[in-house]
Amino acid sequence: MSEEIRQDRPENANAMAEMGEWLELSPPSLRRGDIVRGTIVRITPTEILVDIGMKAEGLITGRELERMPKEIREVLREGDVIQVQVVNPEDRSGNILLSLQRALMEEDWQRARQLMEAGEILELTVSGFNKGGLVVKVGRLRGFIPASQVLPQEPGEEKLPVEQRLKRRVGQKIWARIIEVNPEANRLILSEREAQKELQKRQKEELLARLEPGMRVKGRVISLTDFGAFVDLGGVDGLIHISELSWRRVRHPRDVLSVGQEVEVEVIGVDRERKRVALSRKRVEPDPWQEAISHLREGQLVEVVITRLMNFGAFAALKEFPEVEGLIHISELAEHRVNHPKEVVREGEELVVRLIRIDAENRRLALSLRRVASPEYAMLDWEMAQARLRASEQTGPEEGS
Repeated sequence: MSEEIRQDRPENANAMAEMGEWLELSPPSLRRGDIVRGTIVRITPTEILVDIGMKAEGLITGRELERMPKEIREVLREGDVIQVQVVNPEDRSGNILLSLQRALMEEDWQRARQLMEAGEILELTVSGFNKGGLVVKVGRLRGFIPASQVLPQEPGEEKLPVEQRLKRRVGQKIWARIIEVNPEANRLILSEREAQKELQKRQKEELLARLEPGMRVKGRVISLTDFGAFVDLGGVDGLIHISELSWRRVRHPRDVLSVGQEVEVEVIGVDRERKRVALSRKRVEPDPWQEAISHLREGQLVEVVITRLMNFGAFAALKEFPEVEGLIHISELAEHRVNHPKEVVREGEELVVRLIRIDAENRRLALSLRRVASPEYAMLDWEMAQARLRASEQTGPEEGS
């Protein structure tokens, strides 16, 4: 018995090996809906034969050819390797029925899913509309943008009837983002609204990356607060702090700006991590301080307007250079002791005061009311008066001519 078994083993081994080879060589079974690759063997006006590695060749029928776009039919050649979808693994005649159209559509569905997952923004042409939304083509697929996902193109357009708004978009380009892919239900849904959000986000990131301190840009005022003005720079909002609105003192941003106003500003700080931009409006204008100190001399008399009263003194703006302020310290208001500046001056009052110090580095002027008639400045006053007299004599004939 044992000898028979030993004799049978080689035969059994050979049989098993042959069966294994046969299984490896046998083509896999096909199922309806499978996508396979094949080589075109023959093209006739009524059918295309495709070798897909099975015992029988696959067949693309005349009915399929009739539905196939002309531009696809015309480029097919014998020997081409194509992808096809199995429509029927075996019909009544034993043929394997194939569809090139469905394979191409399946490719488009797969691509649509990839585009959705990647968050891609697509530029499409609106091919039609119905009362529910817009129709677009995504490859060979029919896409739909619901009316709720369509943005108005101009102010007030949302007041028009929905169908009228949608009809106006036919033939136009539209940016859209895929938000639903459902091949089984033949649903491909897109959104212009979501695309706009993504485009704005990208625009903001690009602008933030490009902005640098010192750049001058234009923007539009979008809101005013007690501490400054927010400006839209084209996707990025920047803040002009109240101290950077003007060279002169500003009580509230609305005193110099209004919502909707276009302004030119200078970038003075960019925090890319927190997405914040600091702006200055006054730095794009001539610096009145530089002009003022080029005309001023310590010790001279100047005309001023009292602007603010503080416990320690009174601030006064130069009449010749209203954006430039100086301080009359409380000790410089009068010869006698003053408890509060209101005992001597009032806001809005016009006075002549003495400029006793120019601090160019800190942009400060020290003024004095009590030294206006001080003898120590008599010689300087005489020199200044003579200079003004000579200047008037030189300009007088020109003005009268």
